[in-house]
Amino acid sequence: MSLNIPRKQTEPLSSRRTFINTSLKAAGAATLMTIPGSTIAAGILGAVNEYSVQDVIDIVLKAIPEALPSNTVDTIKAGSATQKVAGIVTTMFPTIEVIKEAVRVKANFIIAHEPTFYNHADKQDLFENNEVQQKKMKLLTENEIAVWRSHNSWHRLKPDGIMYGVVKKAGWEDFYKAEEKIINLPTSSSLSEIVHQLKTKLQIAHVRVIGNLSNSCKKIALLPGASGAQKHIQTIIDKKPDLLIVGEASEWETPEYIRDAQLLGINISLIVLGHAVSEEPGMEWMATWLQPKVPGIGVAHIASKDPFTWT
Repeated sequence: MSLNIPRKQTEPLSSRRTFINTSLKAAGAATLMTIPGSTIAAGILGAVNEYSVQDVIDIVLKAIPEALPSNTVDTIKAGSATQKVAGIVTTMFPTIEVIKEAVRVKANFIIAHEPTFYNHADKQDLFENNEVQQKKMKLLTENEIAVWRSHNSWHRLKPDGIMYGVVKKAGWEDFYKAEEKIINLPTSSSLSEIVHQLKTKLQIAHVRVIGNLSNSCKKIALLPGASGAQKHIQTIIDKKPDLLIVGEASEWETPEYIRDAQLLGINISLIVLGHAVSEEPGMEWMATWLQPKVPGIGVAHIASKDPFTWT
């Protein structure tokens, strides 16, 4: 079932198959270790059960109520389906920083929501002499790291794994209508208050806003990630929310629609969270969801974080 991964003779087997923090030993191998950002305390607790990469993938797919499309992007990007899993990391983007942190904590399987190689299908032949891509693959290969993308699958979970993770972390799960992607707050809040709540709960340093910060918001449409202007605008037309929250938006599309709508007297505001941070809670929740399904294997979340800084 598993492929034996070559190891250095000087390195004991247990050091390659350890992942959960020593402080969790008493709680057992099924204890979740959730780690914000990219800092994880090095820990030791040997894996009790053995799983291959494919075994873990099958556990996720078994929970999905509908089959993935034939052209799914949920494929293995690095490593082998048969290699033995020592520890699992969930993340949004498998960045160089995330990979190095996985190596540090002796995890060898990364489950990412977004592409590894900078395009939706992870095609590696779009550019010749792609130094960044080549060095990234070398880092993965040298450290025997497998990467699998869970995008189509995690969105097909019931409820949507990304959406549920976001609304739960934002504190809105009691007000969320999953089939409509709408949050109906029990009382109105100002745009400023909602911005503060999102920045605090989701641990986001900066957001972009269109709208008067004193605007009243009660009905919220939440579309994390990059669902596109057509879906953004159609949601506004159909649901008539006071506020649209998105991960990212082309500046010449949704933001301009919002701006004109406001100038025409329509009560609609926009918050742009950033793609990575808008969906990260969904992958953080995946670690919580997956941990009890792989007893004996440590599962942790490492946030890929926002790539931008503001000066």
